Amino acid sequence: MSALEDGKADSVVDIDLAGKTSFADHMVICSGQSHRQVLALADRMIDVLKEAGHKPMGIEGRDSADWVLVDLGDVIVHVFHAETRDLYNLEKMWSLPMPQPMEARA
Repeated sequence: MSALEDGKADSVVDIDLAGKTSFADHMVICSGQSHRQVLALADRMIDVLKEAGHKPMGIEGRDSADWVLVDLGDVIVHVFHAETRDLYNLEKMWSLPMPQPMEARA
């Protein structure tokens, strides 16, 4: 996360996904003010991770730079262009409490 903050990412948020999904334990969301900054933030984070010996499992969205997703296994990082982040609003979706199964409600 410090690589994102050092790159002047806006509104860096860490969402705990434990118990909400099986594909990751955490989701980090941040935004940049331009497509150039979105790419720079994603590239900076990837470089820092590689230097620390961690190789991303996947990287998506570099071509458009509206939304770059970096899959680190237990952590998924989303670097959004500010307008795209507002449109998808992942923080709201993943911050909601999970609904209880029907049998737990009875």
